[in-house]
Amino acid sequence: MTRPYAEVIGDPIAQSKSPTIHNFWLGKLGIDAEYRAFLVEKQMEALEAYFPLASTDGDWVGCNVTMPHKQAVMPLLDRIDPLAQSIGAVNTVVREGLKLVGYNTDAAGFLEPLSADLAQTHYFRMARILGTGGAARAIITALAGHGFTLVVAGRDPAKARALLDELAPKGEHHAIDLAHFADPTDFPFDDREACCDLVINASSLGMQGQPPLAFDWSHAPPGSIAYDIVTAPLDTAFLQGARAIGHRTIDGLSMLIGQAAVAFERFFGQPAPRDHDAELREILTR
Repeated sequence: MTRPYAEVIGDPIAQSKSPTIHNFWLGKLGIDAEYRAFLVEKQMEALEAYFPLASTDGDWVGCNVTMPHKQAVMPLLDRIDPLAQSIGAVNTVVREGLKLVGYNTDAAGFLEPLSADLAQTHYFRMARILGTGGAARAIITALAGHGFTLVVAGRDPAKARALLDELAPKGEHHAIDLAHFADPTDFPFDDREACCDLVINASSLGMQGQPPLAFDWSHAPPGSIAYDIVTAPLDTAFLQGARAIGHRTIDGLSMLIGQAAVAFERFFGQPAPRDHDAELREILTR
């Protein structure tokens, strides 16, 4: 007996939390389907071989796409959603009839825990985005669309500038060397009460097995929100440093669960049962 399934593809893939999230929701809704993880190696040939095989399986409904394939997958699809096209990366592929359609749910997932903040009116909005990888592309696009002035910091400032020129050509945005934020500053921030300030680690720095993220919190205005997309560890040194001086923090599970919920509905045709988020978080942090 067969049943519908979706899966996440990437290299490496064993560490992915996506199967736990999607199978938890499938169980809660009583949907007879499955979500798996499937290793598709880094080489382009492996990615090119995957879709002809997957799309001929009548039970395959689509896949999530993680590193390093989010950009490489785009030429292999029949159609790309306009948001994914503007971001320049696809993290969700859905079979729609005979077509493979690419979406990006990272932007929506990133914005979800900020929805109450974005519903407010601010005198000024600024986001310091640390990192220039695939996740940063979605974050830059999402925040530029909500009126933020962006400061993108990377180990290669030229890459940061190129991202801004491509994804947020309107507005006075800034590219800077990531090392700038490592040392303390005595910059006198003004009254930020009517402002929205974000500091986002959009890189893998601080993740288990990766170098630490060197960020001195003197670079963040009072009342900033610290947001780290890293999920292992969940409570990173970056978030701990922010919390120690009174900043609000958002961890990586917020974006992970949010983007998964958008993909889940596309795969399985029902909204994810988000009233069970607390239980899901407990499972994911065991």
